[in-house]
Amino acid sequence: MTLAHTLIPKPPPLELDEDGVVRVGQTRVTLDTVIKEYLMGSTPEQISEAYDTLRLAHVHAVIAYYLSNRNEVDAYLAEQDKLADQMQQQIEKQTGTWSELRAKLIERKAQMGK
Repeated sequence: MTLAHTLIPKPPPLELDEDGVVRVGQTRVTLDTVIKEYLMGSTPEQISEAYDTLRLAHVHAVIAYYLSNRNEVDAYLAEQDKLADQMQQQIEKQTGTWSELRAKLIERKAQMGK
């Protein structure tokens, strides 16, 4: 293989799963995770080390994709955050807030100890 063969652009290692979540390569790590880590100041090396299923080259490719498609990725991330908030509200409606749930569990534990 010559250098000329390596100059052909490769698509980013991103895959859409059956739930509409974008994951990095064949891993369970989401695009959201990598980009949020990057935006919080983590280096590609730190991200790759934190998620051992990620290859460093894939992290670099995902960040490059983000930097080239920032508006689209930011819109996707905002939609994912919105869906997560809706899910959190649904859970809290069924079980109460985390502090309410914790209080119920402590009370139940105390009653079981009597």
